[in-house]
Amino acid sequence: MFFCKIKINTGNVYKTGVVAVWCLFLSVFSATAQRSVETSTINSIYTAVPFLTIAPDTRSSGMGDVGAATTPDVNSLHWNPAKYAFIKNDESIALSYTPWLRGLGIGDMNLLYLTGYKRIEMSQVIAFSLRYFNMGFIDFRDDRGESLGPPRRPNEFAIDAAYSRMFSEKISAALAFRYVHSNIAAGFTTTQGQKPKTGNSFAADVAMFYNSEFHIADKSGDWALGINIANIGNKMSYSNEQFRMFIPTNLRIGGLFGINLDSHNKMNFAVDLNKLLVPTPFPPEYDENGNRIDNDPRELPVVQGMFRALYDAPDGFAEKLREITYGFGFEYIYREIFAVRTGYFHEDDTKGSRRYFSMGIGLSTPVIDIDVSYLIPRKRSQNSAFSNTLRFTLIYNFGKSVFRNS
Repeated sequence: MFFCKIKINTGNVYKTGVVAVWCLFLSVFSATAQRSVETSTINSIYTAVPFLTIAPDTRSSGMGDVGAATTPDVNSLHWNPAKYAFIKNDESIALSYTPWLRGLGIGDMNLLYLTGYKRIEMSQVIAFSLRYFNMGFIDFRDDRGESLGPPRRPNEFAIDAAYSRMFSEKISAALAFRYVHSNIAAGFTTTQGQKPKTGNSFAADVAMFYNSEFHIADKSGDWALGINIANIGNKMSYSNEQFRMFIPTNLRIGGLFGINLDSHNKMNFAVDLNKLLVPTPFPPEYDENGNRIDNDPRELPVVQGMFRALYDAPDGFAEKLREITYGFGFEYIYREIFAVRTGYFHEDDTKGSRRYFSMGIGLSTPVIDIDVSYLIPRKRSQNSAFSNTLRFTLIYNFGKSVFRNS
């Protein structure tokens, strides 16, 4: 354990907190949910590299973090790569920028997301993405508050590649592969001589997508279902000890209902459910000699841990239900040029308490699309971690004029 200080805004004010060597958890997860299961009913699931679960793009974040079954777009790799097989353009590239934790006064953390795709045949699409999470400057200190060297700038990134294939006019599937690199304390040495190392992991996604059109009276539209099991990969460690942390393997299931009001106006309604496939922490049990007598679920193999995450929790099935997060999204599109979006995301108080509304707009030209979204927290205090979360996405469509959300 050591102390770290995080530089806030222009530089002369510091916010101090005791964190473990993996202080990468200066994300929403640790900002809203760091309490011990042994002293309260709060029992959050902790993983390495939680930045993999942050909504990286503007369209989906403006709709309450939904994307498993929404209309395919260039940012589908994060939400459901199987959607690429039904995308209208042949190729696009996008860059998204998210300032992070501005509501806590932190001015130098941000998430960058570069993604693109290319249709190689009528039924096949390949895609890529690069996600870079910059944690800003961190001043490491010992337990006496003395500096342990110059401030460092930890960072994490993930590189993805995906293959999506259409199997019929309504069904597609995809595989995605991911390399994750977490450099949160490289080069740092504790007062006990410990040297944290860089964390690395390889992971994969498995996804499916189904969509179909419908006609009711004089109205037409489409509906879709999507499922994505993301980040199935090896555990990550930041030391030479045997203990390794799960990465955030996640099950996402979603649906979409879209209706064409007329030739110029369309509305989309979407919902997503998420469940981390990571074992729930259990309070440890000890014998009279102080030796732990139960099995720590954090030490389970990856596949066994994924299955245990579906049924096992200290409070039984009721707690498993509380571990499901959900989002609702709405999108209105006018003449394939202008879009307005809103949504809501909900997480139980005992599992992190992330609850926020979102809103966004999108503008499309024959070549360039611009999206902006803004997150509105359900504040419990004036220092909400979600305040002022403004995202930007710029999309280049290589001369195609088809609006991606139509």
